[in-house]
Amino acid sequence: MRRKLCVIAAAALLVGSLAGCSGGSDNGKTATGAAETTAAETKAEETKGEDAASKEETEAAKKEASGELKKIVVGASPAPHAEILKAAQEVLAEKGYELDIKEYVDYIQPNLALESGDLDANYFQHLPYLESFNEENKTKLVSAGAIHYEPFGIYAGKTASLEELADGARVAVPNDTSNEARALLLLEAQGLIKLKEGADLTVTKNDIVENPKNLDLYEVEAAQIPRIVEDVDIAVINGNYAIEAGFKVSEALAVEDSASIAATTYGNVVAVQEGRENDEAIQALIEALTSDEVKKFMEEKYEGAVVPLF
Repeated sequence: MRRKLCVIAAAALLVGSLAGCSGGSDNGKTATGAAETTAAETKAEETKGEDAASKEETEAAKKEASGELKKIVVGASPAPHAEILKAAQEVLAEKGYELDIKEYVDYIQPNLALESGDLDANYFQHLPYLESFNEENKTKLVSAGAIHYEPFGIYAGKTASLEELADGARVAVPNDTSNEARALLLLEAQGLIKLKEGADLTVTKNDIVENPKNLDLYEVEAAQIPRIVEDVDIAVINGNYAIEAGFKVSEALAVEDSASIAATTYGNVVAVQEGRENDEAIQALIEALTSDEVKKFMEEKYEGAVVPLF
């Protein structure tokens, strides 16, 4: 009996020993698994952090490579030029440039600012005016590209129509050489005056050979003409100043024909300092201004008062 009890005890000890080994083995595996899971999670977080940092570095590199922070400072008259530039901002941003627009209300300061280097470019004038300005002011500014033209228009003041113009009627025209010539050519096209044979874009009122209505040509700074329309019988107004003042081409008594020498010559250009025409930033500006998006903007907003040249 004593021997039997010993056998039973030994068996119990063996079972307990095996159970202890089994328990010890499971705990070890659980601890190891937990440690492995924690290490994997830590690695995943580290990898995620590295990926985020890498992405940020990539984006930063792209910005630096694309020149996203590069700024182009452009001078312009408020309408339509500054408005057109604003329409081009998004397109230009995609090319990596920020457009800083400086607005001017005259024809002189934006060219002086460009000559002095305060501007990278300006956009407000046609080529004949630019060339005349260079000659008179000894500046060296050139066109980087023509963007659009704005038909000159004759607008009613005290007199409602061209047929009703009385003898000695007062007609306001721009006082600068190129724009006055353009106004005179438009008046001639309406049969109101006749210029000397071979008249071109350099004519002045001294070149009038016939003036059957004895029109009194009142020379005024171009930007001021819309303000004095009610003080004259009719006024010949630059397209951009007409737009600013709220005049519509559809309301004009007469406008330049699209095939006229004026329309084909007086394209509004982006002007830059001589030698900068092919700068990367300037070319990006020209490409943005001649994009499909900007063309659509011009056609829809100005309804014929601004005509794209591309």
